Amino acid sequence: MAWDAWWSGRPTEPNLWARDGTGAEGRSHWLAIAREHAKQHTPADAPDPTYHLDGRHITDEPAFYRALGEAVHGPGGYAGRSADTLADCLRRTTDTPSPRTLAWHTAHTARTCLGVTPRTDDRTRTFEELLSLLRQMNIEMVLA
Repeated sequence: MAWDAWWSGRPTEPNLWARDGTGAEGRSHWLAIAREHAKQHTPADAPDPTYHLDGRHITDEPAFYRALGEAVHGPGGYAGRSADTLADCLRRTTDTPSPRTLAWHTAHTARTCLGVTPRTDDRTRTFEELLSLLRQMNIEMVLA
């Protein structure tokens, strides 16, 4: 089971979080666990300034943060759980530079699931808003 990977520290397999089968609530809980483990983990320096975001499982905002954490910090990695914490998480780790380029693979999945038209009510961010957020942090985006 996907959750068992946390018993030994952190998952070592990519996209394990996408197989937990618990829906949006489970994705939020996974982020909380990843945050606690991030305090105990010092990531290795990234040899390539381009990070690769696997977008196949980004169907809601918590999934975006889970996939981004993994893209930047490896399986089980944490990069925040909201727009407010994202910039801090990417800057906080001195051993890993904030990504300069982020290649978002299979971006059409998030575009379809999150939508592109901003609304004014209380809701999750759209695909375009997440792109804008990353660009505001001077991250070059490559949609693949």
